Amino acid sequence: MDLSRSAVLVLAVAVAVFLLCASAEDQLAVGDKLLAGQSLVSAGGAFAFGFFSPDDAAGTATRWYLGIWYNGIPGPRTVIWVANRDAPAAGAPTLTLANDSRLVMSDADGRVLWNTTVASSSSSQTPTAAVLTNGGNLVVQGANDAALWQSFDHPTDTFVPGMKMRLSHRTGKGDRIVAWKSPGDPAPGRFSYGLDPSTSLQLIMWNGTRPYWRTPIWQGYAVAAMYVSAGTVIYTAILDTDLEISMAITVSDGAAPTRYVVTSSGRFQLLSWNGTLSAWATLQSWPSSGCGAYSRCGAYGYCDVTSAPAACRCLDGFEPASAADWSAGRLEQGCRRKQALPPCGGVGVGFVAMRSMKVPDKFSIDSSNRTAGECAARCAATCSCVAYAYANVQINSAKDELIRCVVWSEELVDAQMIDARWGGETLYLRVAEIDDASTVPVLALPNTGRKSSRNAVKIALPVLASLLLLTCTFFVSFWRFRVKGRKTESQNKNKSGKIGGDHTEDLEFPSIRFADIVIATDNFSKTLMIGRGGFGKVYKGTLEGGHVVAVKRLSEDSDQGAEEFKNEAILIAKLQHRNLVRLLGCCTEGAEKLLLRVPSQQGPQCHPLRVKKAVLDWPTRLGIIKGVARGLLYLHQDSRLTVIHRDLKASNVLLDAEMRPKIADFGMAKIFGDNQVKASTRNVVGTYGYIAPEYSTGGVFSVKSDVYSFGVLLLEIVSGTRISAIDGIMECPSLTVYAWSLWREGRIGKLVDPSMAESCSEDEAMLCIHVGLLCVEDDPSRRPLMSSVVSILENGSAPVVASASLPAPNQPGYFKMIGEKSQRSDLENTRNAMTMTALHGR
Repeated sequence: MDLSRSAVLVLAVAVAVFLLCASAEDQLAVGDKLLAGQSLVSAGGAFAFGFFSPDDAAGTATRWYLGIWYNGIPGPRTVIWVANRDAPAAGAPTLTLANDSRLVMSDADGRVLWNTTVASSSSSQTPTAAVLTNGGNLVVQGANDAALWQSFDHPTDTFVPGMKMRLSHRTGKGDRIVAWKSPGDPAPGRFSYGLDPSTSLQLIMWNGTRPYWRTPIWQGYAVAAMYVSAGTVIYTAILDTDLEISMAITVSDGAAPTRYVVTSSGRFQLLSWNGTLSAWATLQSWPSSGCGAYSRCGAYGYCDVTSAPAACRCLDGFEPASAADWSAGRLEQGCRRKQALPPCGGVGVGFVAMRSMKVPDKFSIDSSNRTAGECAARCAATCSCVAYAYANVQINSAKDELIRCVVWSEELVDAQMIDARWGGETLYLRVAEIDDASTVPVLALPNTGRKSSRNAVKIALPVLASLLLLTCTFFVSFWRFRVKGRKTESQNKNKSGKIGGDHTEDLEFPSIRFADIVIATDNFSKTLMIGRGGFGKVYKGTLEGGHVVAVKRLSEDSDQGAEEFKNEAILIAKLQHRNLVRLLGCCTEGAEKLLLRVPSQQGPQCHPLRVKKAVLDWPTRLGIIKGVARGLLYLHQDSRLTVIHRDLKASNVLLDAEMRPKIADFGMAKIFGDNQVKASTRNVVGTYGYIAPEYSTGGVFSVKSDVYSFGVLLLEIVSGTRISAIDGIMECPSLTVYAWSLWREGRIGKLVDPSMAESCSEDEAMLCIHVGLLCVEDDPSRRPLMSSVVSILENGSAPVVASASLPAPNQPGYFKMIGEKSQRSDLENTRNAMTMTALHGR
């Protein structure tokens, strides 16, 4: 009797072990069956696949579904994929893998409720198994592990890392994730999300067949990173080929389980598992603002997300269609034009610009690859065109086809004004020209008026020409008289040792007499010289009244001529930011060209690499890095002018009494137009080591050129090593290559200046170095914008994002100087114009 009991016990244990082993497998072989209560578990244990019932909590499993869910997450089952959404089994379902590569689900009566279909080219292949991967993908594998079918190609309501969302260019059909009908019913609900089949350049959430919410249009990036929380970075990769466009996401190593889901209530949410709280944390949810839903503000209205709270407004040149309804919050009627457009082809029509816009929907793209002017002309010449944008759009990354002319011929719906830090486009609205000084200036169209207008012109032109001739004759005579008088006065003054000829009247900022500057600097005494460079020398001076100034005096042979000097003076005068140097005045008497500005408070012409290392602890260095980044962001994006500095380096960053950085020396700066992305020149200027590869080799410069220089400066500040200190960075040709080599070898901590070891935060330093290496990428498109750099460095009040969360940097190139200048050790004295060889890899 005891022996029988022992045998039964052994048999029971054997059966239990067998069932346990079977349930822990990650694959289903051909001919095997999967029953209710059994499941496949991925090799890493992250996901499970099998039958589940939403009625489990009630204890009455009357509906059975085949699905995939997170295996190691406690609490209610988190399902990411459902096979038989429309056909639940009443009881005892079965799944088998057939010889023809199909997965077949049947109910207790043998009726097929769901099965897979495979391509005709794959149907002849013999399947080996259905395998559940640790990423949550169920794959029917054939010979050589070829995927004959996979669940990732048939998403339900959830988008997880590794999935692809695709859209065929040929058929216009694509993948959509579709919400559950309700939290307890996996049947397809009303809301769905996918690529817009009409353009493929944006994603849309639909409520049935109506758009409910949409993303901004794609700006041509191949990979973008979104920093959602400490340790969690989501990378979005987009590939656009002749056949299809696809989008996929991945997450940083070590990130918590992360997923996108369309909810039954109409929200598109980004969720991450919080192990501490044992709950899914909502990181982001769209629509994200009160008027973020599609066309919430009606036709020709827009949602101003920059206000608090977000509010609906009318586009410039438009007013509420019904003031009473608008005030009451009834916005369906939208807005109407303040002034009707004149007949097509008539005069009095122009465009008004609105910046930082998430552009409206229902756009079309002009595939002719037009310039900004050609895009404007095309809209102006097309009577149905109501708006255009010279946007940053790329429709085929495989062919690098950059299509920038976007036009609208229908009513404008679903526009938003967003924070300038997050991009946006400038939208040009076709409006009637309004004589109102408070409105945004209107760009006038060519005069194509009627015959009466032409007759008026014929009469007016002779009269105007006569008046102009008389006026010119008067001013020429007057000018000759004044010049003769000034020449005589100048000659008389020069005889007595004084310099005459003040030419600052057109520079729009205070002019200081040269005689006063001579007194202030003790006749440019060597003891008061606080800096020097290719432009000349900088002196400390004290004006009448005790005002201390820094005087930049251009030498006669300076590479910075009169035009560069005027350029710098006007730029500094017009740009106002706490991280830009402040101009106090200038002097252009005779051959003298001098600028007066606020001096550095930390010593002679003090910059981050000249301050004593004992003073530069880590918080101070991090503050300098952030300040320079904010200053560049202002120049590139937030100021009235888009300014490319072109000579950002350590010696052009001055420190005030609080160690706040001030970007200085704008003599080589260039101003870009609203729609200008890059420019080229044959006269490459800058300083060795800081110049971006595309600028040095091809003369092409853009905001990304400044980003490269910023990356070099960042690495200098963290390491305390100058870019020119070749002997101090082992056998590497440059600091950037040395930093990358340490990164590759896992020894990046050696780059940090030992003098600040006690005050240094390792996570913050690693993040800064990582950002610096991304900024010095050879490919400008891989460098981040300064808006992204500032966002990463600031990162709100959350902990600093770990360095491992960022994409791995590529190996940077380096430059070799040629000629005598390559022998110089003090590159701060090198002239701005440099001769460089081609870029060399290493």
